[in-house]
Amino acid sequence: MEKKKIATPGKLKIRKGDLVKVMAGDSKGSQGKIVEVLVDRNRAIVEGANMVSKHTKPNAANPNGGIVKQEAAIHISNLALVDPKTGTTTRVGRKKNDAGKLVRVSKKSGEEIK
Repeated sequence: MEKKKIATPGKLKIRKGDLVKVMAGDSKGSQGKIVEVLVDRNRAIVEGANMVSKHTKPNAANPNGGIVKQEAAIHISNLALVDPKTGTTTRVGRKKNDAGKLVRVSKKSGEEIK
């Protein structure tokens, strides 16, 4: 069976460590930091959002096994970056800084996103 090919994604506007707000889905309204970005699937794992119950077999780390709560991936289109200056959600633009390097900037405040 052949693996499905997924169209290559464009430039992603969010990165690991960014503070984001969930805009759609069961976790709508919750905020958290991005733990991991899955570039090939256009998804991200957000700390404390989209929690799912995973049934685990006993292993060395968890000798009894059981049900473990963990974060599942959320599609990037359902996330909005939180502006570091105002604390509200914003879109992301790209601009060249003084050194000529391309940096991400907030569309609302115009601040550079670190």
